[in-house]
Amino acid sequence: MTAGSPAPPAPARTLTTSYIVFMIVAAAAPLSAMVGTVPLAFAIGTAEGVPAAFVFAGITLLCFAVGYAISARRTGGSGGFYASIADGLGRPTAVGSGWTAVVSYNCATVGLVGALGYFTSLVLADHGMHVSWVWCATIGLALVAVLGYRDIAISARVLAVLMLAEIGILAALDVAVLFRHGVHALPGSSFSWHAATGPGVGVSLMFAFVSFIGFESAALYGKEAKDPRRSVPRATYVAALLISGFYALTSWAAVGAIGPGQVRQTAGKQLGDLFFVLGDDYLGSTGKTLLQIMLCSSLFAATLALHSAANRYAQVMADDRLLPSFLGRLHPKYGSPHLAGLAQVVVCAVAVAGFAAAGLDPYANLTTSMLGLGTLGIVVLQALAALSAVALRRKGVRLGWTGTVAPLLGFAGLAATVYLVVGNFDVLTGASGGVVVQLPWVIPLVGAAGVLWALRLRAVSPERYRMLATAHVAPAADRANTTGVPQSVAAVSEPA
Repeated sequence: MTAGSPAPPAPARTLTTSYIVFMIVAAAAPLSAMVGTVPLAFAIGTAEGVPAAFVFAGITLLCFAVGYAISARRTGGSGGFYASIADGLGRPTAVGSGWTAVVSYNCATVGLVGALGYFTSLVLADHGMHVSWVWCATIGLALVAVLGYRDIAISARVLAVLMLAEIGILAALDVAVLFRHGVHALPGSSFSWHAATGPGVGVSLMFAFVSFIGFESAALYGKEAKDPRRSVPRATYVAALLISGFYALTSWAAVGAIGPGQVRQTAGKQLGDLFFVLGDDYLGSTGKTLLQIMLCSSLFAATLALHSAANRYAQVMADDRLLPSFLGRLHPKYGSPHLAGLAQVVVCAVAVAGFAAAGLDPYANLTTSMLGLGTLGIVVLQALAALSAVALRRKGVRLGWTGTVAPLLGFAGLAATVYLVVGNFDVLTGASGGVVVQLPWVIPLVGAAGVLWALRLRAVSPERYRMLATAHVAPAADRANTTGVPQSVAAVSEPA
């Protein structure tokens, strides 16, 4: 910026805790998870024990959230994984993580665009309207582009409406099952040791953790939050509790509706139609139709939420000149990273066009591969962020026993999840071989490239290297005892 030139516009601080929660839950896409992953977990995982897997995943991610809340308060509630990992593990690891985040969130968004086009086309065909998945994906992507270009508050309001409708229809299904079966709608056998740890436990845990993807994105909206040092940690905790509780309850009610002994067989036959069949049975044909519509809106909401997250990672990295600087520009009126958003839309459009031109299946090829790769990258980053919180001890930061043990437990659970996702990547993507099963190698290669680039900067441009991630770290006075969690959970202060 030249002397006398106007300062770039600051993002409008319009997001409250509740709006951030809606954006996080939208990224996790509860209805999409129920329709897409729970039947598979029933069929090839632990069947009636799947609700226990969601509870375990929720507890693990709450442990992760303790450390992430400490980082969010220290970094001012912005910068996401890049800032959090820089604070604890240093700049080289942070640059590798930042690049990994950009790749992972963009891949996940591309995968969701494919799913949006595919399922919207199927739902329209079920009601007598035949529209190509490409057109459905194109229209959905255009709407995402418009909303992503505008003030983040507009997207937050749209997501709030969609999330309330999505959760409402699933809650109605849960209530209908409870009304018909009473206490038998929630069979205690789902949480027995035998069911929870039975054959397929690794697959169940993998799908459970996959269903939480995006819940950590609160720390990307710190610059647009009214009170980031409070709202970002609170939103992360609330989202983890809400998502895990809702997933566990809905999958548990589904076990009760089907019958514990019939879950695996029934889910194996019906798969993606399982919840639509349950909707038709317990809510009538109108309920089934609403579930179909809400599935499409759920995928749209998830696409918009991850699009927003991908844009903000690009902006953060561009601000530190680790990506082209134009990606960091903010719209003069809306304060949004509009150029990063447009670039992300172009990436999605090129991917859709390429897969369509090659005649590949939008779900079996596009969605499973791209969403699978994005999922793996995000879980790796979650594990590194948990480890980073513990590493703050090296800086003399007093974390308290909970602030140390909880992130360590979170890291252990997330590291195990990385192992499960890599080991079951063919199950997650539906691929039996070829290029797709080699995609996990992209994550360490991108991360290693980022580390090497940071080390190069340290050697050739030490001043620029020292400035990396500094824009996302709060002043020392603001970081003392500001974990975003009660003092009984963690006590943080700077060394003398």
